[in-house]
Amino acid sequence: MADVTTIKVSKPLRERISAAAGQEDATVQKFLEQLMDEHDRHKRIAAVAEAIRSADEPALASWRAETADWAAVDVDTEANQ
Repeated sequence: MADVTTIKVSKPLRERISAAAGQEDATVQKFLEQLMDEHDRHKRIAAVAEAIRSADEPALASWRAETADWAAVDVDTEANQ
């Protein structure tokens, strides 16, 4: 097992975490890892959304063209399978 440590949380919070982990049929460790993964993913998606909102039209046009090119590659790959 990896290095472990103790974090201080209130008893009600600890009970909420344990109950939620139990509902997910996961250990507290696994539940917290999944929770942090979801949190990190949310932050990445929010950063991408902000980048898109703040991009100028030429940058968006370039992104759309590149996205279309990659979508065509996917279609070509699927057709050859």
